[in-house]
Amino acid sequence: MRKDKDRYWDCLDQAMEASHGGRIEEALAWLDEALRVHPDGAEAHNGRGEILWDDGRVDEALIEFDRATIADGKFTAAHLNRIELLIEELGEFGTAARLSDELLSGRPELPRPDRMLQAEVYYLKSKALFYQDDLEGALFLVRRASKAGGELGLYCAFEGQVLFELGAYQEAKRVLERGAAIDPDSAHTLYHLGLVLERLEAEGEASGATGAGIEGAAEAFARANSLEPQQFPMPLDVSETAFAKAVDTAMANLPRSIRERIEGVPILVEDFPDLDLVRNERVSPQTLGLFLGVPRTEVLQTDQPLDLDRILLFKKNLEKICQDEEDLIDQVQITLRHEVGHYLGLDEDDLERLGLG
Repeated sequence: MRKDKDRYWDCLDQAMEASHGGRIEEALAWLDEALRVHPDGAEAHNGRGEILWDDGRVDEALIEFDRATIADGKFTAAHLNRIELLIEELGEFGTAARLSDELLSGRPELPRPDRMLQAEVYYLKSKALFYQDDLEGALFLVRRASKAGGELGLYCAFEGQVLFELGAYQEAKRVLERGAAIDPDSAHTLYHLGLVLERLEAEGEASGATGAGIEGAAEAFARANSLEPQQFPMPLDVSETAFAKAVDTAMANLPRSIRERIEGVPILVEDFPDLDLVRNERVSPQTLGLFLGVPRTEVLQTDQPLDLDRILLFKKNLEKICQDEEDLIDQVQITLRHEVGHYLGLDEDDLERLGLG
């Protein structure tokens, strides 16, 4: 029995070494051997889950995390991994929130919810709520995470992101400055600080982020890009003329029947959604486009003047998701078609079904 236990832990050590060396199949083979020796080894199942997740095999990873929690209900890492995977990869936010509540319940068969575990679970649940558009709930929980676990750069970054989405730009700036001071190499923090500074600069309110040693949005974006160039590419910057040409091309590529139906509806270009839309209408400050007015399917049910109908395209936001001008033309076309769909009365499910989501 002692030999089996020693063999089990030796296999785990070998798997970790192989995994760190990028030898995925070898690492999985060592973990298989560990499970042959000890079939209910929670650590081995969790290790397999982490490796499979890194390899993009998400469904298999979830199965392994489930097996780990069954093998040892008090194995904290597997519970947290499962919740994070449900949020980040599978979009099962309701399930993730429910599992978070279970971890906080104090049930004897689950890990004891000490302050550090509480902090991690509050943070994960705040992300689940964020993706369900419960921004106030997300803000409340990420602040509870900071109270329970201390003000970590990770928590500051996410709190700043939530505040940005709520349109609380000055408050977001203060929180993100603290996050950047705690963790100067967090690309996520620096990128969102750039977003906040960009909006404040546009309103004439920003003078850089002195607490983080950053002079302005451009520097924040550049630093984020230097740390994680794939995830945070530098924003494209095209002239108004080039952007107008992209809009004209997108319009010309619409089917003739659609062009005729939207004739007379202004297509307006603005840099960002204005603060009133963000704060009062819950429009994301990062949204790419927006239809404002009365959908054609509701014309007979409203007294609102129809000459207020308009489609907005947000130049700076579209530039941020594009690599070059050719990509920009494609993204403008996708966004324009989406908003035209809303004008015609299509809901999000209709748009997805028609490939306009």
